[in-house]
Amino acid sequence: MKILTKYHGEISIEDSEVITFENGIPGFLGEKKFVILPFGEDSIFSIMQSLYNEHLAFVITNPFLFFKEYDFTLDDQNVEQLQLQSDKDITVFVILTVMDPFEKTTANLQAPIVLNNKKSIGKQVILTNTSYKTKHTIFDKESVAVK
Repeated sequence: MKILTKYHGEISIEDSEVITFENGIPGFLGEKKFVILPFGEDSIFSIMQSLYNEHLAFVITNPFLFFKEYDFTLDDQNVEQLQLQSDKDITVFVILTVMDPFEKTTANLQAPIVLNNKKSIGKQVILTNTSYKTKHTIFDKESVAVK
């Protein structure tokens, strides 16, 4: 199928690439279908693009590249909603707030995007009882594992 995107223009995607967020994502509860696209060749950043709203796209990344100690546990309700059978089925991303200059870009560690790769199901999980916040600088010298 062809979709219009914020950063890549019109592209073709396969149905198997579509990730369903049954309850949408906070702030965009009506947006339930997304695709993850590379930001650029060999980039550590990706775009989580809405299938039906070309203007809705989030810059995301693997948080473990920047925050080696990042860790959280999914409660039973989230495991059930995501239909997870194994840790190997999970991919975790965090949404970035891109700043100018780019070195001031922050990551939302309090609300990671958790994907079930086998079932193409996703959820933005809101972590409670944690010290993680919605804005962690990704280029802090102490937290960066990869540049």
